[in-house]
Amino acid sequence: MGNADTRRLDREISKTTRKLEAVRKGEMWPLTSAERRAVIGALAGGSYRVLRGKSTGREENRLDSVASAAETRLTAELTALHMERQRIVREAAAAKAARKSSGWW
Repeated sequence: MGNADTRRLDREISKTTRKLEAVRKGEMWPLTSAERRAVIGALAGGSYRVLRGKSTGREENRLDSVASAAETRLTAELTALHMERQRIVREAAAAKAARKSSGWW
């Protein structure tokens, strides 16, 4: 379908896919502000503990949990966008079939 709704959704799907790949690479730009704060807090706490010569296990776990939460959030967004696109395509196909069946014959 080439209508405007699917084009808009296709743009959003590609944008969300790029964000998901960036999160998997460890980039910060697709994170929300709360996730960024958590990452910066874990980095600050970890660097302080390194400076003191202590273990950074807890901070590493926090970083991993923030990354997995962001990945889960973006995967859920992507799934919702795909489902919405499928619904729009299905509705457009049903409307087209209804128009064809109510023809002149």
